[in-house]
Amino acid sequence: MAPDLLRKDFRDLGYVEGQNLVIDLRSAEGSAAQLPALAADLVELKPDVIVTSTTDGALAAKQATRTIPIVIMQVSDPVGSGLIASLAHPGGNITGVTDYGVDLTGSTSS
Repeated sequence: MAPDLLRKDFRDLGYVEGQNLVIDLRSAEGSAAQLPALAADLVELKPDVIVTSTTDGALAAKQATRTIPIVIMQVSDPVGSGLIASLAHPGGNITGVTDYGVDLTGSTSS
C-alpha cells in the first residue's frame, strides 16, 4: 500500500500524522538481506504496530518480535511461508489480509 494512501485512510479514521499518529517508513530498496536489520530497528522504536506489504518483510518482523502486532498486506501464502498457523486461527501476533485464494474451479463428469 502506498504511504500516501495509508495516510489518507488513517486521516479518514481521525488519525493525523504529527498530531496523534507517527508513521516511520523503512524500505530495503529491493534488498531482502536488509530486512532483518530494518525490522530490528523498528522494534527498538517500540511502535504500537508494524505494517508490512511483503512476505519477506513479514518474516523479518516475525523474527524481530513476538509481542508487537504485525499487520500483513499482499502476502500470498501466509500459512505456507510459516507466518501463521492457519487462516482460521493464525495465532501469534500477526494479522492482516492475503491474496491467497482457494481454487474455485469446478469439475464435471459425464
